[in-house]
Amino acid sequence: MTAPVIPPSPSREEYAEHYAAALAANGDETVFDRHEPIGLFLEWLADARTTEPNDPNAMALSTLDPDGAPDSRMVLLKDVDARGFTFYSNRESAKGEALAAHPSAALLFHWKSLRRQVRVRGRVEPVTPAEADAYFASRARESRIGAWASAQSRPLPDRRTLEQAVERETRRFEGGEVPRPEHWTGWRVAPTQVEFWRDRPFRLHDRLRFDRSADGWTKTRLWP
Repeated sequence: MTAPVIPPSPSREEYAEHYAAALAANGDETVFDRHEPIGLFLEWLADARTTEPNDPNAMALSTLDPDGAPDSRMVLLKDVDARGFTFYSNRESAKGEALAAHPSAALLFHWKSLRRQVRVRGRVEPVTPAEADAYFASRARESRIGAWASAQSRPLPDRRTLEQAVERETRRFEGGEVPRPEHWTGWRVAPTQVEFWRDRPFRLHDRLRFDRSADGWTKTRLWP
């Protein structure tokens, strides 16, 4: 079997040639003057929207399943404010069952084009039914029908079975609104820790961590 091709560590010349634009953007020391993480996250997310080719709001969501085993998957961030980071899914899915058993999670945003990442840890709380209704109503009709058709994370015998379920639900809601299924909802990760990382030459990266307490946020610059 052919060994996987793992890229070598960049040479000094490759850093100079290929990393120039990202490294220039990552050299601003005023980042470390920040006193809270949400404003900085929003700025980095705005930067990512101009550079990432797909889904700048994609994030890895890590949870513990009911047996305590870790699991990760990519989901989409749908809202962020001082309360936390919000995403939506099926309560009966694997992630939904994991969050019911262990209501805490870690998030990871990786913006490859910017050579930046953000790590978030915190407690997870469900959004209100009104919030879930409002976001569900904003989705494309076909996506709303899909939420009714899919028994998410359950075994599926073949693609045709899924297509038939979509056809069934399409007929059921023909001519009317598609309401939110009770099992479809959202969660908010209320951050207790947020860490910003940005690439710098020769692995001498910048790291800035914010920790939340009853008195607010404290920040710590970390060794790379």
